[in-house]
Amino acid sequence: MSLHPLVSIVTPVYNGEEFLAECIESVLAQTYTNWDFTIVNNCSTDRSLEIARAYARKHPRIKVITNEKFVEAIPNHNIAFRQTSPQSKYCKMLLADDELFPECLARMVEVAEANPTVGIVGAYGQGGNEVLWAGLAHTATVLPGREICRATLLGGPYVFGTPSSTLIRSDIVLKSNAFYDEPNLHADYQVCFDVLQSSDFAFVHQVLTYTRLRNESLTSFSQSFNTYLLGILTVLTKYGPLLLTEKEYKQRLEFRLNQYYRFLAKSKLRLRERKFWEYHRSRMETIGYPVDGARLAKALVLEILDGLVHPKRALEGVLDWWPRALSRTRERANPR
Repeated sequence: MSLHPLVSIVTPVYNGEEFLAECIESVLAQTYTNWDFTIVNNCSTDRSLEIARAYARKHPRIKVITNEKFVEAIPNHNIAFRQTSPQSKYCKMLLADDELFPECLARMVEVAEANPTVGIVGAYGQGGNEVLWAGLAHTATVLPGREICRATLLGGPYVFGTPSSTLIRSDIVLKSNAFYDEPNLHADYQVCFDVLQSSDFAFVHQVLTYTRLRNESLTSFSQSFNTYLLGILTVLTKYGPLLLTEKEYKQRLEFRLNQYYRFLAKSKLRLRERKFWEYHRSRMETIGYPVDGARLAKALVLEILDGLVHPKRALEGVLDWWPRALSRTRERANPR
């Protein structure tokens, strides 16, 4: 066992000039020095490629590749994963908006090397001035993968973080040409379940990464379309029957579907655009639960009744959403 195995760091970037230099500098500042770093430029129209190439000229361990044509975010993540060096033992995704704190690689590799059954290592992250995500109990460093997945499905603390906050064994990443499930915008969540069916999960009780949110990022799209609920349903319908009892699965599925249909009902009242509905109908059909018109109508009635009971909250929703909804309606009626 090598004391300092190679870590392949991969960064997909599209128009990330604002923070890309800070992202790269955070890799150069690592106390752990046995790494290579590949930046995948997704046909950026800003200075991202220029910035990446400038660093690559100065640092031989940094490599830059550019896609021949633009691809969506998750496919680009898969292209980045495919750059993982076959000689590496671990792979570290780092999104272009994010940063690693100096001890990130050292601490993650340390716990992984001490526990050969571990497939994924997680840690706390920072967003703004807040510590993100829950962690394992302070006395726990390693848990069986299926155990932590089961606890997550049952509503336990969320420990997986984001792509930037985990370290994954390279042999697992390189097994598949498409490590992420590309239709799922939350493929990073799903892949934790995929990997942990046959490996263990480790957690470093330290804040090791910094995560940013930009208005034009994939995260903002996910918030606007609330793709998080779809991501949860995707994983629940795939792994719930394997990890939960029949009773537990039915209860969790009903709970998540109720959440989802209340969200869809709100979206009806907020006059969401056709693209929104096309996306949700397509994804629900993919996971085997097509949007149920009767259930949506029932949720819509409940949402209206809730507005009558809580008029102040309903009015705030009207003032917040309807001007934007009406603006979208006018744009569709009078296209340029």
